Amino acid sequence: MTSSTPALRVEGLGVRYGALVALEGVSWQVHAGEILGIIGPNGAGKSSCYDATTHMVTRDGKVWLDGQDVTAVPPYGLAPLGLKRAFQQNAFFATLSVLDNMVAVLAREAGTGLLESLFLPWREAARRRALEEEAAALLERFGVPRDMHALRPGNIPYGSQRMLSIALAFGRGARVLMLDEPAAGLGGADMERLAELLRGLRAESVAIVVIEHHMDLIMSVADRIVVLEQGRCLATGTPHEIQNDHRVLEAYLGQAA
Repeated sequence: MTSSTPALRVEGLGVRYGALVALEGVSWQVHAGEILGIIGPNGAGKSSCYDATTHMVTRDGKVWLDGQDVTAVPPYGLAPLGLKRAFQQNAFFATLSVLDNMVAVLAREAGTGLLESLFLPWREAARRRALEEEAAALLERFGVPRDMHALRPGNIPYGSQRMLSIALAFGRGARVLMLDEPAAGLGGADMERLAELLRGLRAESVAIVVIEHHMDLIMSVADRIVVLEQGRCLATGTPHEIQNDHRVLEAYLGQAA
């Protein structure tokens, strides 16, 4: 069951780069415990849609998070409110271990206590141990096994790097998690692990928005799909409805209706 109030709702998003209209009048919503897929050809405006939603670019339109108008909230203010995003490229501290990457995220979310670190070092050491235990459990939850935790991110398999990036974006939790092509470069068992992770987060009432080119994945996990074309919303519906929409078949899948 989904709540009547969307976890995330956008209305009339528009993005322009000079004379180029990258996005115009795009609206959609996603509820807690729902996966929304956003698909479309290259240049359709998918990444601009994410950037507009998370206030990474100057844009028109409105954004609501759990019914609260967050249109004016800057990008760095959205994560504390529960809207988190993983980017298309893997994002981590390359010189830190996998575990320390996760610890750094958890410490930032918890807030750092400089005075405590200086004058109560034993308490800081205990906090560090607790963060390491929490970080290790989170990494395992996201499919990064303990035998990789001491390695640097660049030395673990690419599929595990993708899962690490998602774990770092999620941190201690999110109301809404936005993923930009999480399956890029994945296949086989890695793809199935990603699908299982997305379904598991949905079962925990996280609202998930996924840009994806892998149609098999998006059709198997998404509850609803938004199709963008040339910066506008072409169609919205269930995977079955999208697969049978003649406009999508013609414009995106390149088939005759």
